[in-house]
Amino acid sequence: MSESDARTWAMLAHLSSIVASFLGGLSFLGPLIVWLIYRERSTYVDYHGKEALNFQILMSIAFVGCIILGILTCGVGLIILPVIAVLDIVFVVIAAIKANNGEYYQYPFNWRIVK
Repeated sequence: MSESDARTWAMLAHLSSIVASFLGGLSFLGPLIVWLIYRERSTYVDYHGKEALNFQILMSIAFVGCIILGILTCGVGLIILPVIAVLDIVFVVIAAIKANNGEYYQYPFNWRIVK
């Protein structure tokens, strides 16, 4: 895989989470697909795919946690949900830009489940 293609797929590993979240709320599905297909073709895509996948798993857990908290507190927990959504989008865009520039990016907070 050429360096240009690797940077493009690494960027798409991050951005696919935004598209996947609009198509059913499964934001980890896009990075998972990109990572599974291209992880053996490029170590760069492997790195960014795992970063994006781990971050989106963490964001999915946070979303579910907010919904449960919202149910338990009669809606008060749902106030946190838009904050998490905005942070998710901002960090994904930053990561996509860095990946497209050829830089290795780590999310400021991430739970590295997939290694």
